[in-house]
This record gives sequence, C-alpha cells and structure tokens, in this order.
Amino acid sequence: MKKILILCDGKIGQHFVERVADTYTSENIYYVVSMEKLDIPNAKPSQFKFYQFDPTSLHKLSNLLKMEFMQVIISLKTSVDVEVSIKNIRAVKAQLRIVTLDSWGLEFDDQNIVVVNTNELLSSRLLDYLPNVPVIAQNVGVGEGEIMEVLVPFGSSFVYRHIGAVEQNNWKIVAMYRNQRLILPSPKRMIQPNDLLVLVGEPSVLKTVYRAIKRELGQFPAPYGSNLYLYIDMAVEDEQALPKLIKRTKYIHKNLGDKLYIRIVNPSSIELLAKIKSHRSDKIIIEIDYTTKSYKDIILNDMKVMDIGIVMISSKLFAITELRQCLYKSKIPVLKLSKKPFSKLKESVIILNDNRDLEKISTTIFDISSQLSFNLELFDFTQEITEEKERIIEHYENLSVIFSKSIKIIKEDANPIRFLKKKENFLYCLPFTEKILDLPLYSLFSTDTEKLYHRLGEYHQLFIPTQL
Repeated sequence: MKKILILCDGKIGQHFVERVADTYTSENIYYVVSMEKLDIPNAKPSQFKFYQFDPTSLHKLSNLLKMEFMQVIISLKTSVDVEVSIKNIRAVKAQLRIVTLDSWGLEFDDQNIVVVNTNELLSSRLLDYLPNVPVIAQNVGVGEGEIMEVLVPFGSSFVYRHIGAVEQNNWKIVAMYRNQRLILPSPKRMIQPNDLLVLVGEPSVLKTVYRAIKRELGQFPAPYGSNLYLYIDMAVEDEQALPKLIKRTKYIHKNLGDKLYIRIVNPSSIELLAKIKSHRSDKIIIEIDYTTKSYKDIILNDMKVMDIGIVMISSKLFAITELRQCLYKSKIPVLKLSKKPFSKLKESVIILNDNRDLEKISTTIFDISSQLSFNLELFDFTQEITEEKERIIEHYENLSVIFSKSIKIIKEDANPIRFLKKKENFLYCLPFTEKILDLPLYSLFSTDTEKLYHRLGEYHQLFIPTQL
C-alpha cells in the first residue's frame, strides 16, 4: 500500500478529500492533515487517517514525516501556508514529490514540486464553452470520468490479452498508444506492458475497469475485495465434515486475504456451534444468522458490508441451484471445497477450449497459484489446432514469463474427465459463466467440459467471474 500525505483546508481541500474517498483508494493509504475537523462519510478507516493540526507547524509535521510517503498533495487557502508547509517538508524530506494547488502564481526552483494552477484550469474549462473551438480530451462530456486514460503496468491483469477477449459491457477501448504512436484497437490486437489505453464508458464502470487494469500479481483476492468468506448452512451440511471444512478454510486464510468471515445459517447443534466459535480471533469473525432470510438476502448483503474477495463453500451447498445463481450474481470468485485435503494440493488445472473466457480469468489463476505455490497445468484434450486456442496458449505463455511462473501444457487425445479422475488431487480452475447454473441433468450428453464440472466434483474447484 502506498502512503499519500494530504495537507488541506477550506472548501476546495474538503471537496478534494471527498473525491478521493469516492474514487480509486483501494491501493493507497491517505494521511490527511487539516486545521479543521473533516467529515468524510465514504472514507474507509483502513485507508484514511485524519489529523487535526496546523500543517505550518514544523514540529508536528516532522513527526508525521517519519513515515515513508510516496507523495504530498497540498490544497491550502493562503500562499504563505503553502510556502511554509513546503519549507517544513523540505527540512525533513529533501526529495519527496509535492503537488500543490496554486492560485497566486507561485514558483519553486525544485524539480520535485508540481504546481497546479487553478486559474489555468478554470480558464481552460471555460474555453470549452466557446463555439468552434476544439475540445481537449480531459474535458469532453460532463467531466465525470466518462473518458479515461490508463497506463497498463508491467504486471497488469490485462497484459498480453487480446482486445477481443476483454469483456466490454458499458465501456469500450477506443484507442491505444504504444511508443507514442496511435493504434486503433481490433479484436486480434494484443495489449502489451506500458500501452496507454483510452477508455469510454459509464464513469462507475470505468472505475472498476481502472482497478482491474492496475491490479498486479500478489494482490488476490483484490480487486474483488480484501476478505475471505465461508458460508455454512447447518441444515444442509454434514456435521461431521464441518470441522475439516473450517480447517481447510483457515489454511487458505493463512495464505490469502485479510480477514475471514464465517457466516452460519440455520444453526442446529449447540455443541458444534461452540467448537466453531472457539476459532474466533481478531482476523476470524463468526456471524450466526437465526432468521429465515433467503440465500440472496444474506450473501449479497454480506458482500457489500464485509468487502469479500472470495467465497468458500462446500460441494453440498454449491449443488443447490438457487445458491449458485446467487453466487453468480455476486461476481466474486467462488472456491468450492471438496472432501480432499487442501494443504496437500500442488497443482492448478485448466482445460483448454475455444472459450475466450480463459483469457479473462488467467491473471486470477496465476495469482492464486503463485500465492499458494501451486504448479500450473494447461490441458489440451482435442488435438485440434484452432486460431483461438493458439491465442489462448500464447496468452498463458506470455503471462508465465511476466509472473515468473512456469506452466506445463499437456496435450492428450483422451476423455478429459476420465483422464483427470486418475489424478489424486488438484484445483480445477474454470470461468464462472451461466453454463454453471444449469442442472447437471441438462449436461448429460454434453461434451463441454465447463458444463461437466460436476463430474469432477470430488476435487476442489475455483469458479472465476468473467465480467468486471
């Protein structure tokens, strides 16, 4: 997490902090210093730290600057306050990058100070209302973020993906810049590191897309959320299997996520509840629901409140169609846990097909496999070479280089289900699409391996959403 220091006062300063709280805060921690108490409703306590003192006080500011900040942003009401605050910062941190709002024509002989002139910004915005004058990109539309530029970092989840394999609902990649040259997007065009993408779409959707593009390896369950969630229905579960289920969940929690939430519905055995409650700690929160609410009401509400990044569930519960539909709507990865031990897992398995969804879920597979130290195996059972398969293989091979994670491509002319059933243990990774919602009976004569996921139900399975 990158630390950002904000020195502010007045209406502009407060409005700026409010905008920060409403936008891209998932990967930064903000330390806000103001002379007056700020009321920012959407500021998460885990990402915003507020201090109330005069930023021109060297003694107080120097104590805060003992931490390593990436950047300081200043929005103060007077030029004297700005100059004195910068002088105080430089007394402690000679090279720290400073961005300051300026309404007075300030000048600094320091390459690490960026001055944002308010008069220049306002006049530029007013210029857009003159007839027959071209509109610059940053001010197109209503200025709420419907046009966005995003630089694709080296370890992004979008790197080496074909544009045609990127789901673009309510948003579009309209242009791409590479080495300062404009490239018009096409379905076969591959996104590379340091490409600058121009996106157009709904502002709220673009915020999600931005976070997805900026997401790098080692952050899972981000960008879906930061915490793990285990859902237990004691009216359905096998009571004897529950202790092992919780044991597997705790093992996963040691390697992934921040907190583990265990939601129990339809509680029955008092003795078993007591055993489950004994696992409570600062990082393991157990919630018991004594009402008769539906799966949808409980789970979707928990997703919003608990910042869930992955849902864990038993095979018995996942077999319930209504529950699968609810999990599908949540657009959060689901880990279906079988009765096999999880701590002895060594491999993540992907079955190759012509489905472009395999590109959409690739980074999540690499991410979770790296964090859990799993080997990656990509199986091609058809032996039929198609252009789409070649693209998917190329994509996975490129990602293996980026993430320094080897992948083994296995080609077999065999029935995939029978072949994989010979393996002792593995994590089966597949897209969470509407195919998964069908009743198993409907896939009786299907050859689609995704529809036949239940035939490998004795293995752990990771269902990854394909929509942002």
